[in-house]
Amino acid sequence: MLPDMLRLERLHADHAPALLAFERENREFFVRTVPDRGDAYFTEFADLHRARLAEQDAGVCHFHVVIDEHGDLIGRVNLIDVSAGAAELGYRIGERATGRGVATAAVGEVRRLAVEAYDLSNLRAVTTRDNPASMAVLQRNGFTAVADIQLDGRPGVRYECQLAKVGGRAAAG
Repeated sequence: MLPDMLRLERLHADHAPALLAFERENREFFVRTVPDRGDAYFTEFADLHRARLAEQDAGVCHFHVVIDEHGDLIGRVNLIDVSAGAAELGYRIGERATGRGVATAAVGEVRRLAVEAYDLSNLRAVTTRDNPASMAVLQRNGFTAVADIQLDGRPGVRYECQLAKVGGRAAAG
């Protein structure tokens, strides 16, 4: 459950300016631990945003933004490649919001939605080995390391989380 000061919103067209600003503001921070999106992401952002919304409308992805108590976009949590009850989880929390439990809470909320709103039973995620904070967020949310991988040439880990609905709420299985 998200703390009262935060809210999770399903991505919509009106988020585009704030999302682009968030990605630009945090680009250098993100590339320390995750592969860079590349310049094309920023120059073609409007088209990419429309494409993401179309994927969401088609049910193959579920995109979410994390909004703080001031109404600022401070993160995103996405479920992509939805198929056969499974999806890949990805998330980014901006630098100024790190270390406060935002990622753990936001991933937990999307894990709950995965079961209750999107009828999923399995989530996968990957992170680089040089991102211990991300590894901790996944572990706190019931993900288990299942394989060592290379992620854009960097050592990484693949995680999985089996989901189950227990007493009307989502639980890691």
